[in-house]
Amino acid sequence: MTALPSWIDDRIDHDFTKKLTQEHVVETMLHADRPFFSASQIRARVTPEVSKETVRNRLNELRELDVVATEAYPDTITLYYIKHPESAWPVSPEGRQALAHETPLDTLSVTDFVRLRNPAGIRTLVLAGFQLSLVLFSLGAVTAALSVDIAIGSSIRLWAAAGNLFLVCLVLLFAERIARQLRGDGLGALAPWSNRPGDDRR
Repeated sequence: MTALPSWIDDRIDHDFTKKLTQEHVVETMLHADRPFFSASQIRARVTPEVSKETVRNRLNELRELDVVATEAYPDTITLYYIKHPESAWPVSPEGRQALAHETPLDTLSVTDFVRLRNPAGIRTLVLAGFQLSLVLFSLGAVTAALSVDIAIGSSIRLWAAAGNLFLVCLVLLFAERIARQLRGDGLGALAPWSNRPGDDRR
């Protein structure tokens, strides 16, 4: 990797006896293609494998050295970014726009889910589950009224529920893509001639 900027190199502790050093964390953040990270995202990028607590310790040290700054978004999620002296991020519109694309589920790792350590991500997942449950309930009411059964069946009810949920998610995914295409190109996107080269129909 290239040398660290002098303003960072002069501030950090060059102690290589630790399994994860401040320098390694900073290098990981500087050479990534994103301006901000959660502790989980940094942990996934560094080697050797370390605990999230270790990553947070290095980040807190860097924050005390004024190399790293934080932004709380949303709720209990803390995002970290390099505090460049010449940058006003995340106050700038570009920084706010980049931050707005981060969702709680983006920072929810399997470990956090199992250990219930990411409240915002888990609440988002639960809310999505409630909404999908409502969709399944509505579909069940419609199929019962029409006397048809399009559901996946299984002697193990959890498998049947998982299969039906998977189908609903798949249908919703394709429906969202079609709706996005229609919003962008209008009804002409569904016409067979809409994308033909040389088409003069306007």
